[in-house]
Amino acid sequence: MKIKGFLKDVTGASRVTKARLNAFQTASAQAEKTDPIANVVKEWHPGKTELRVTEIREASKTAKTVRFERVDGKKMPYFRAGTFVVLDFTIGDSVISRPYSISSAPYEGRLGNGYLEITVRRSRGDGFIADHINDNVKPGDVFPALIGCGQFYYEPLRDAKHVVALAGGVGITPFASMAKEVANGTLDMDLTILYGSVFSDDIVMKKELDAIKSNRVHIVHVLSGDEPDWDGERGFLTAELIKKYAAEDTSYFICGPQAMYTFLREELKKLDIPQRRIRFEVFGQAKDITTFAGYPTEMKDKTFQLTVRRGIREDVIPAKATESIVVALERAGIRIETACRSGECGFCRTKVIRGSVYICPENDGRRAADKDFGYVHACAAYPTSDLTIKIPIE
Repeated sequence: MKIKGFLKDVTGASRVTKARLNAFQTASAQAEKTDPIANVVKEWHPGKTELRVTEIREASKTAKTVRFERVDGKKMPYFRAGTFVVLDFTIGDSVISRPYSISSAPYEGRLGNGYLEITVRRSRGDGFIADHINDNVKPGDVFPALIGCGQFYYEPLRDAKHVVALAGGVGITPFASMAKEVANGTLDMDLTILYGSVFSDDIVMKKELDAIKSNRVHIVHVLSGDEPDWDGERGFLTAELIKKYAAEDTSYFICGPQAMYTFLREELKKLDIPQRRIRFEVFGQAKDITTFAGYPTEMKDKTFQLTVRRGIREDVIPAKATESIVVALERAGIRIETACRSGECGFCRTKVIRGSVYICPENDGRRAADKDFGYVHACAAYPTSDLTIKIPIE
């Protein structure tokens, strides 16, 4: 902002009004058919974008990194380090969406042949899409994608200059993106990553992470497994260990499995950290909904009838009490738009017309009005009776 002086500044409104009137009077009579602002918005945020797999490489013995480029040859849409991409997979008759944190840096997406990468670990029996990526996806495959979703990014107006990232397993991916961006000089913060793994031979992205260590990016590996020759930190990410690497004013970003979140909430309480300095990434759908407070465990073995209304169409499908409404719809081949799959974003917002549901307490991102008028986020809602719902027409 340029300060011209008291009188010029306080009388500026009248000058602007005169300039606008003059622009109206001298403008062409022909309608302007292009909108330069809209064109910029469309380039940076184009919505669903087709991505082609160009490379697949090992990130550890149980994980792979998949690189994508745009099918149309353009640069990647803008995204911030720490956000995620939603990919659509066609499996049989179903189109299934899954969110994955972006492990490449934003600046890498804006290069000449800009690319985006995700790093996916093989599941332990509870994630068939993760196994599908590791076993079946190959170079040349094309996927529709929504890029740059989520709120898990560094914001200097909110966060401290020094960030301690607490990562577990494949939860390292958003921090890898941040670390690369810091190392490139395009993200102004100091980042210390405390990365918990079980054994050293299965640390995801270890070579990449160790290659970008600097005075502004610190990587501390912490092993919980029995490995006698390991000379680094051991155990879990305890309050004592976190305090060892924290600065006087620090923000704490956490990403990892659900069990790690439960553990770290208690450890962070011991450090008396203000809530405004703690950021948890959404962890996806609950692995075992029956472990959450208030879940009616007497329902866990039941299967209910789910009546799905889409316009004038009505379908009746089975819905297990231990699986979210989204999963029931996907099993039946009924498409519903999803993104975070953690009850936060509202893409799968659904009207419950009849019946009852259990809402995962850690994934209830609904607005107050939605709670009052019977709307749920289908990825975080579990049937506890026969249900009738209304979903948008695709």
